Amino acid sequence: MQRRQFLTSAAAATALHAHPGFAQARPPAGPVKILVGFSAGGGTDILARIIANRLNQLWAIPVIVENRPGAAGLIAAAEAARAAPDGQTLMMGHINALGIAPALNPRLGFSPERDFSAIALVGQTPQVLVASPKASATMQGLLAALKQKPGEVSFGSSGTGSAQHLALALFEQTAAVSALHIPYKGASNVMTDLLGGQIDYAFEGMTTAAPFIKGGKVHAVAQTGVKRAKAFAEIPTVAEQGYTGFNASIWFGLVGPARMPADLVARINADVNRILAMPDVVAKLEEFGAEDGGGTPQRFDAFMRDERAKWARLIQARGIRVEG
Repeated sequence: MQRRQFLTSAAAATALHAHPGFAQARPPAGPVKILVGFSAGGGTDILARIIANRLNQLWAIPVIVENRPGAAGLIAAAEAARAAPDGQTLMMGHINALGIAPALNPRLGFSPERDFSAIALVGQTPQVLVASPKASATMQGLLAALKQKPGEVSFGSSGTGSAQHLALALFEQTAAVSALHIPYKGASNVMTDLLGGQIDYAFEGMTTAAPFIKGGKVHAVAQTGVKRAKAFAEIPTVAEQGYTGFNASIWFGLVGPARMPADLVARINADVNRILAMPDVVAKLEEFGAEDGGGTPQRFDAFMRDERAKWARLIQARGIRVEG
């Protein structure tokens, strides 16, 4: 985790507390729910529970995580978009619904640009290419298998059109190979079948994969960021292994429905920044390779707009289409 960013975030939170409007802002009335678009145990769920537990302590009201798995996070996003803008329904936003989906599915039922209030970026993590205990643990072995059995080596993902699916599609295009994509309803289901050998490989969020890598239950082949995450400095990037420029990271951030009062957004943002600066939270995020969280709502809003533009260009260039 970048300590300088957290110091900046803490300073921003202090400034918000000093602002007259913020001084009058109260936390949302309880209980508060944070929606997660994936199954319990996945990376989004883990980060949401870290934030929820600390907000519960800071606000002295129930802050609970509710999982709404399915459609690569779109079910939870649609529910959050329809919620009242009172802060009682928030969502741990994810690259899938708020960054990738607009270019894949023009009929989402919600607008990432108009239907959400950006609150705070929680973190960015590389994905990691992991192999089942039965599959080759090297890039060379994987490539050999893909070339020998095109369309047969199986890769799980958190759903069609998910960040994991697009990482696979990008890898197929970049390496000129063809794999068998198997979509699931969440990362925990992917990892269960990967451990059991029902699938061969997966691109998975480092938050989700970290415990399995550290426990020696799966093999780490490569990570997908532009540089190695500090917590996993021993795992080379895809780019280092012959595919310069390859980058497929995942990000997470707290959002609420559109039209939330500015002072309420500022209050929640300041408290999230306060949480992200806590030493034990910093250590936990570092453990999962999450970096560069915190900052203002405006920073997160601009970040999401940039991500949507980037993925739209990539999807168009690669000709990626998702039915439904």
